[in-house]
Parts: sequence; C-alpha cells; structure tokens
Amino acid sequence: MIGTTCPYCGVGCGLKITLDGKGGADVVGDPDHPANLGRICSKGAALGETLSLEDRLLYPEVDGRRVSWDTALDTVADGFREIVTRHGPDAVAFYVSGQLLTEDYYAANKLIKGFLGTANIDTNSRLCMASSVAGHKRAFGSDTVPGLYEDFEQADLVVLVGSNLAWCHPVLFQRLETAKRARPTMRIVVIDPRRTETCDIADLHLGLRPGSDVALFNALLAELQRRGATAKRFVDKHTVGMDDALIAARASDVGQCDLPKADLGTFFDWFAKTEKTVTLYSQGVNQSSAGVDKVNALINCHLLTGRIGRPGMGPFSITGQPNAMGGREVGALSNTLAAHMDFALEDVGRVGRFWNTNRVPRKAGLKAVELFEAVRAGRVKAVWIMATNPVASLPNADAVRAALAACELSVVSEAMRASDTVDACRVRLPALAWAEKNGTVTNSERCISRQRPFLPPPGEARQDWWIIAEVARRLGHGEEFAWKGAADIFREHARLSAFENDGQRDFDIGAYADIDDRAYESLRPFVWPARKDAPAASTRFFADGGFFHSDGRARFIATGAREPVHAPSGDWPLRLNTGRVRDQWHTMTRTAKSLRLAGHRPEPTIELNAIDAAQRGLQDGDIAEVTSKWGRAALRVHLSSALRQGEAFAPMHWTAQLSRAGRINAAVNPAVDPISGQPELKHTPVEVRHLAVQWHGTILARRPIMLPEVTYWARVRGAGCHAYLLAGEQPLAVARRALSAAMRTANPGPLIEGGGLGGEEGLGAVISDGRLEAVMRIGKAHDESARDRLAPFMALAQLDSEQRRVLLHGGEAADRGGEICACLGVSCASVQTAIANGAMTLDAVGAVTRAGTSCGSCRPEIRALLRAARPRQAA
Repeated sequence: MIGTTCPYCGVGCGLKITLDGKGGADVVGDPDHPANLGRICSKGAALGETLSLEDRLLYPEVDGRRVSWDTALDTVADGFREIVTRHGPDAVAFYVSGQLLTEDYYAANKLIKGFLGTANIDTNSRLCMASSVAGHKRAFGSDTVPGLYEDFEQADLVVLVGSNLAWCHPVLFQRLETAKRARPTMRIVVIDPRRTETCDIADLHLGLRPGSDVALFNALLAELQRRGATAKRFVDKHTVGMDDALIAARASDVGQCDLPKADLGTFFDWFAKTEKTVTLYSQGVNQSSAGVDKVNALINCHLLTGRIGRPGMGPFSITGQPNAMGGREVGALSNTLAAHMDFALEDVGRVGRFWNTNRVPRKAGLKAVELFEAVRAGRVKAVWIMATNPVASLPNADAVRAALAACELSVVSEAMRASDTVDACRVRLPALAWAEKNGTVTNSERCISRQRPFLPPPGEARQDWWIIAEVARRLGHGEEFAWKGAADIFREHARLSAFENDGQRDFDIGAYADIDDRAYESLRPFVWPARKDAPAASTRFFADGGFFHSDGRARFIATGAREPVHAPSGDWPLRLNTGRVRDQWHTMTRTAKSLRLAGHRPEPTIELNAIDAAQRGLQDGDIAEVTSKWGRAALRVHLSSALRQGEAFAPMHWTAQLSRAGRINAAVNPAVDPISGQPELKHTPVEVRHLAVQWHGTILARRPIMLPEVTYWARVRGAGCHAYLLAGEQPLAVARRALSAAMRTANPGPLIEGGGLGGEEGLGAVISDGRLEAVMRIGKAHDESARDRLAPFMALAQLDSEQRRVLLHGGEAADRGGEICACLGVSCASVQTAIANGAMTLDAVGAVTRAGTSCGSCRPEIRALLRAARPRQAA
C-alpha cells in the first residue's frame, strides 16, 4: 500500500492506495494519519474512479496544434522575455492554485518574484482564505493558525461561523460529531443564514441576516466585557487596542442581525461562561467585502477572554483547498514573500540574499480579481495559469474569458484538457495529476504531509516544478533552478524558512532542511514549527503571548459593521449566496468522472424559499433564469426550507463543459474586500424568473453528443454512457428533430420511435446490432425518473425482445442509488423503505441499508427523512 494525501479540501486526510492492476486503485483512509485517523469522505472514497485518462491533456499545444516540449517551452520563455523587455516586469503575471504541491508553488513563486522581478503572482486561494490571512496578520503579526484539530474535540463549546462542515469538510464534521456523542454536554452553535446540514448536530442555530457577522461579534465582545469575562492579565500583558475595539463594538447595532433576543442571550451566555471555546470559521466569513473585519471581530472575542493557544480553545480558520496553506508558506499570494515574509526592506533583502538575486520586487502585486481586470485592460500582457480554472471560478466569469481572449500571451499548465480555462488559452502545457505527483502539502492545522505518486506520468505530462524550471533555464537562470527532484526543492524551502529567523517568524521547518532523499520519501506527517537544533516546541501558538508584531503583543482591531457593497434593489431583490454541494468539488474536473458522486446533486440548481418561489410562479423542478447586473445563468429550481425569505443559494461547481448555462459565477458580482482582495461570493443581488420552457428531455448516449442550442442542459456521468438532462423554449417537435439528429451523428444507427409512460410519444432509441447506443425521452413535462429508468439498458451488451419492448415503452422503475449515500451507493428510496419497515433510528437505518456507516456526510439527510416519517407513523 502507498501512503499519500487526499487532493480535495484543506482537512488533508491521509490515504492508503492499493493498485487494482487495471489503471485504477482502491482508496481507504490512513488510520495513522493525525488529520483523519482512518476516516474518509465520499469524495475521497471515490478517488479510484477518477483516474482514467479521459479528458486529460497529454501533449503540449500552441494555438491548437500539438507541438514538442521544446517548442512549447521556448514559446513561453521567449514570450515572457520579450514582454518584460518591452513593457517591464509588471506586464506579466502568474495565477496559481491550492492544488499545486508546495514544491511546485515554491518554484513558481521563486521564478516570478526572484527572477522576473514582479510580485504579480496570485493564487485561487485568494477566493478561499485571503481574508483570514489578512485578519491573522492584523491581529497576530503573522499568518498563524493558533490551534489544532483536536481542539474541536476537547472544547466544551464549538461555534461554527459560515461553515457547512458536514458537506465541505466532512471528516472534521465526523470528528466533531463523535466528540459530541461521547460528551453530550458539549455545545455546538452554528452561525449561518442558511440552516445547513451542519445544524443537524447543533444545539443552537443563529440564522443571521447575511453580512451582519461583525455586528454579532461586536455585540458579543461588548457583552463579554460587561459581564466581566475579560482575561485581564492576558489582555494587559499580551495585547493592545482593547479600548478602541470596545468603542467600535458598542457603536454597532445587533438588531441588524435579525435574530431573536432569546437566541442571542443564549449564545452570549454560553460563550461568556465556557472557557474551552473554539470558533471555527470558513467561507461564510472570508468571502465578503468585509471579510477581514469579520475575522478580526471574532478574534477580538478570543483575545478579550484569553482563549487562544490552549487545548480546546481559540479561533480556527478551516481552508477549502488541499494546499492553500502550502501556498501561504511559500508566498504565492501577491502581497507576501516566501516563508511568511512580507515586502519590508529587510525581508526583500533577506529573500534576495538567499536566492542570490537582486530582482526581488519591493511592492505587492495584483490580487486575483484586479489581476484579470489588468489583463482585460491590456496592462498585463502575459499570464501563466497553473492548475486552476478562473474562467469558471472567478466572479464575473465572462469578463475573465474575455480578458484571456484579448491577452497577448495566455499560458495554462493543466492536467485536464476539458476545462473552460484550457479552451481560452493559447499555450497548453500538460501537467501531472494527483496520482502522479510527488511532493508535500500542508493542511489547515499546519500539518505537512507527503503526496506520493502511484501511477506513471501519462503521455508527455510533466510535474509543474519541472515545467517552471525549464522555462527558468531558457530565461538564463538554470543554475538557480537546477533541482533534480522534489526533495531538492523541499530542502531549499525548509532552509529558507530558517534563514535568519531566530524565532522572529512563525513558519520554520529548519529541522528538515538537511534530510536526504530516503528520509524525504518516508517523511511522516508533522505539524510546524519544527526548528533546527531546538527542543520540541508546542504545536499551538500564543497561549503565553509571543505574538509576531514587533512589540510581541496582539492587536485588537476596531471593526465597524458595514453592509455588503451591492445591496438588493427593486430590480435585483434577492441575495444570492454561492457555495459547495456534498459530493462535488470546485469545477468538477475530477469529481465529475465518478459515477457514484453524480447521484446526490446531478444538476446545477437555484435553491429558493417556497414563498419567494411562489411569488415568481416557480415550482420545484422548473427551469429559472438567474440574472444580475453582471450576467445570467439558467438553473433547475429546488425549493428549500433551509433559506430565509429573500435569499437564494446556488452551487458554484458547474462549468461550460458540464452545463453551459449553469455557470453561476457569470452572474456573481466582482466586489472585493478592500484589504484582502477576496471576492464577495456570498452576496450578489439577483432576480429569478420562470423560463417558459416547452419541453424537458433526457438523453443517454455511449459517445458524447454535440448538442444544438437549447435553453438548459447538464451533462452527468452514467454507467457506460453520458447522460444529458435538457429543457428548451423552442417547440417540442423542433427540439425532437434537432436532438435526434445530434444523437445519431455521434451514435450512428437506426432510430426507433417508442412510446413513453401512458402512451405519450417522445422516446427514441438508437439500436445497432442489438445494442442500445443512445436513447432519448422528451416531453412537455419534467420526467425526473427517466434517467433512472433508462440507465439499466445502457449496461446491457444486447437487448432481447422483451428488454427492447420495455425500453421502447419508457423503461421500468429503477433505483439509481447513491443520491443519499454516495460512499455505499444507497438511494433515498432504499432508506425510505427501511424507515417504513420500522428502522426508526440512524443506527437502525445503517444496519439495514449501510447508509451513513461510512463517511457520515449523509447522516443529516437520513435524520431529516426520519423526522419526516415520524408524524406519518404517529398518524
């Protein structure tokens, strides 16, 4: 078995890999890894299904032509050299990713900041945790996460702010749920406008008005001081600025949170009386035009009470990407240098001495949103994108696509060929994917783990650090990038962390600066700091002060509550919130390959409160247009009791590859936090209107279809086929003819017309030599179960006469499986049947169906089914 690390969220779970000999692998949790202790989530469990070379970028391309590596690398190096010569170093930029390994990240940052001479490198982590970085630095003097995962389990009160932990970080949710089960006196508070699945284990849900977090934590700060909860010795000895913070806090109006007074009182009481308190926060805090102030408002409460750096207490930022923390360590944000250094003259000089260069810039570069605005304006003339998909993931996404189209030199290093960003770039460099890469990653608790390759490089794909070093060599810097492997880069990274440090910087892994290749290969997970020739230090920070401001003290930050940049209006009355769903991740270039992960949420949706939907004549399953000042999307309507009236939610995963009209980021506003530059992805004023579609359809086909222009479509992974869920505004007969032609173009054979349910026309099947090549069901009504009924026929090598008859009459009821429990392929219908037969507890349902017995992400949904069944049984 090969030990490696999961490529998804920032939890950083250890995995054990067993190859199956057929190009795939069995993936299980590593019981010895400190992050997950053997646990695994649905996405991690399905990794073995995502390893195919389908849709991979395997060879370099320039302007759509396959070329040699030499030609591609010369094109990149010559292009960057010429643009720097003509326009200066600030005319070029890199946009990199939390999916890069630390060694890749280090190489990219060293090339652009050390030798191209510009700080125009930013990372998609800007969308994830930049506000937390800025808040940490304002409060602590450094970007330091003070605590550890085990603090969640040791706390007596856990406050989850803007975090749907159950879906976005399921393994930590499992650890927290297990701890609460073992200690029922533990209290959990969820602060989130939506009633998410995480609320299933909460003792209190504060469904505050979006954007009012600062007002809430200011009120908490003032109440803590009023109640005498101030840790006076800690505050006097280790902090400054409390009085100003309290003045700002008392000026805030907690009424803008729109919360019941009784719930506020309960929260204030629990926080004031509970010493062991952890406040865990995520994107609901960070992705805001006031994200930095939100971070500091909640940190202020921990500084006032001295609850920081000790077991079971402290503020904790949970990151969204597998190596966002590694990017922070190497300085891949445009406003930082390497090894947690900044652009102070002494830091610029120090990094220059270590890298043996005099070209280190003295000022910060462009942050993500402004970087692509500069590309569109022509100020940045060359951009190199690595392992990320900004055409899909950035706000105002259509503007990003337009910027790349106008860019003089657009380069992308990417493992996947099927990507909105790859389509938009001139030079395409094939990079390694997760199963092939070698290096390290750092998780949210500062734990550095090895990522080890277990599959050979496919085609001509190469690891990112090698690509970067080859470009550096062509630019005349070969000696400074003469690494022979990832271990060389790791050692250099470790040496820089300790260089002229002497405890003045938090990030120090100097103890690993001289490890040999064998020790690197067998490296066990470790939490930094790990200082050379120093006794083992505590892995928590700040219990006894020791902050990284020049005076050693933390800063209270006076935070005034302010509204989001763009307020709802008569034209745009709804507040749109975007985020993740349980079984998908980012832009689905990996998760969309898994059949079992396609069951839970197969289409892009707009979730609405039932009252808002009724006012717009919308019903569950309708197709709606979501519009804003910036763009539009067409999405399937999903009614939800989790939302407050006046609010909407849409998942951000769908790209033009999977649903051309389902790209919600085309409608998301580009406002950013003025300090962190992090976009306000949680608050865009929109309107939602009913689209008068004339028909709905489902197509299953063995080979991909080039669809005609239709209002709405979503492509979903099927067993041995591609599934398309469609709807359109043209007449049904016109759509049937166009779709039949497209289906047969890619899947040749005779088209046989059949009847649907109730004798309604609208089914056509392409059957060649007795095998079903493609099938289409189309009609005026939305037939949600058509995919499930027709899918079994695509798995058959030959259709006998009875199977053919059943198919042409619309198929039989079938249980798709997986839409509630992806890990074990358990359907909602199976769970409902078990409940109807008397399984009235979570454990009983698990015993009958196995649902909820693996990663646990589906347990909140199973509990919801149990709650819904109890009134019916009582009746």
